Parts: sequence; structure tokens; C-alpha cells
Amino acid sequence: MKNKQITVPLSCATCGGADFEFNEDKSYVKCKTCNREYLGGYDELVEFNQEQIGKAVEGMKQEVVKDMKAAFEQSLKKAFKGSKFIKMK
Repeated sequence: MKNKQITVPLSCATCGGADFEFNEDKSYVKCKTCNREYLGGYDELVEFNQEQIGKAVEGMKQEVVKDMKAAFEQSLKKAFKGSKFIKMK
């Protein structure tokens, strides 16, 4: 299996915009579209986007299960290759 990484775009809780202004340590975030300020910083923005993050995680889980199933089937086929008594389809 390959290493996979997902990226979830964060959006403003007020306007849905995705263009933000951060300070260096991301303790302050400001939406460039509606000028909403997140005084809790990046953590507050992530908290408002938990639904989107949850959906992305669920999609990744399904993909991982599918990849694991395919890898397991491939390893079984390889293990029993050439056997007269066990046939894999």
C-alpha cells in the first residue's frame, strides 16, 4: 500500500470563504472575504470545520479498507499459486 495523505480545505463559518490570513504561529486567523476574525486561531477554524474533516476521514477509511482487501486477496493468490488442491478466483 502507498502512503496516502488527505487535505481538507477549511472554510469560514460565516461566509464559506477559503482565503485566510494567519500570523506566524497561527494563533490568529482572519477571513479575507468577510473579515471575520478567529481569535482562537487555527484551532478554532479547525473546530468549525469538523464536519468536513469527518467526511474526509470516512472517505479515507473506505479507501483503506478497499486497498487492504485487494492486498490480502493478492497475497492469498500468491501464497497458493501452483497448488493443485486450492484454487483462487
